[in-house]
Amino acid sequence: MVAGRRWRDHVGITSHAAEQLGDIVFVELPEAGTDVTKDEEIVVIESVKAASDILAPIDGEIVEINEAIVENPAMVNEDAQGEAWFFRMKASDPSQMDDFMDEAGYKEFIG
Repeated sequence: MVAGRRWRDHVGITSHAAEQLGDIVFVELPEAGTDVTKDEEIVVIESVKAASDILAPIDGEIVEINEAIVENPAMVNEDAQGEAWFFRMKASDPSQMDDFMDEAGYKEFIG
């Protein structure tokens, strides 16, 4: 989950992950209203390098999807942690987010 101040309920990938994937050419998102379980495969993202599945970070309901990235997948490469979020969700158990890394921890992790 992107954990920026205004993006607390938005799910997407980091800029680092987008760079590792390369040029993104396809994104398939779940439908709004879908209930998901943590670690369930819910997004398919394809780049010129590979296809990847994105897992649900927590249990909850998808409340909105970002149609803009379906129409223009390259947005993910351009602004992964900004306007290219995948979906918004309502957490069933917000405490599942307690184990997420903050931005500083993530930067240290990717070194």
